[in-house]
Amino acid sequence: MKNRIHFGDNLLFLKNLPEGAVDLIYIDPPFNTGKVQSRRQIRTSRSDEGDRIGFGDRNYRTELISTRDYRDSFSDYRAFLEPRLREAYRVLNPSGSLYFHIDFREAHYCKILLDEIFGRENFLNEIIWAYDFGGRAKDRWPAKHDNIFYYVKNQQNYTFNRDDIDRIPYMAPGLVGEEKAKKGKLPTDTWWHTIVGTNSREKTGYPTQKPLGILERIIRASSNPGDLVLDFFAGSGTTGEACLKLGRYFILADNNPQAIEVMRSRFANTEIDWTEDE
Repeated sequence: MKNRIHFGDNLLFLKNLPEGAVDLIYIDPPFNTGKVQSRRQIRTSRSDEGDRIGFGDRNYRTELISTRDYRDSFSDYRAFLEPRLREAYRVLNPSGSLYFHIDFREAHYCKILLDEIFGRENFLNEIIWAYDFGGRAKDRWPAKHDNIFYYVKNQQNYTFNRDDIDRIPYMAPGLVGEEKAKKGKLPTDTWWHTIVGTNSREKTGYPTQKPLGILERIIRASSNPGDLVLDFFAGSGTTGEACLKLGRYFILADNNPQAIEVMRSRFANTEIDWTEDE
């Protein structure tokens, strides 16, 4: 089996995948913020004629390397998502799982749609990914979390590798004893994890890039080595990176040329089957 990355319309791509072909699906679709999501990548260097002042009051010159963006706005968000989620259900194997990553703007509407497709009985968790970074609104409670809906195709038969999940420290280790404190505890449905920072080694410069740690936790829990993982809103390719680390195969798809550019760089030393719409 080869890892695969496809450039093009993910709906057409999904329709050509075999039924029941994949073991785990993670998707992070556009959030319908109504904005253009963008990231600017810059480089700074010492210069007496610089445009900014840095460490030690020295002058630095800023050079714009690249700008990556996409429009995140849909007049009918449900009409955009529904056919893709129905195809996702079709290509998921009978013991497979879906993790659907969204934020507060559309979360409630997406939950209703997912219930219709997967069945309310197959909804297992709403995971809250909480972080504390970036600007803070002054006219409301600042939004510092995303929602991840966890569905299985059959609640009587699915993969959940409890013993493979990364553990987190106890908040009061002195109350649980040395052995338990050393081992740590399982995460709950609230995950505290920083975003990909500006100076992080993970940073690709792609808007909305998600942390590797979040994807690794999902893949460890809900797939096994050698399984096939699908992400058809692949963005910067973090799902593929996590699969490579954990011994899973992946299929990624995106219709943004800038996403493909980032992934070509990210997987430059990996054998990939690259395809695109005809």
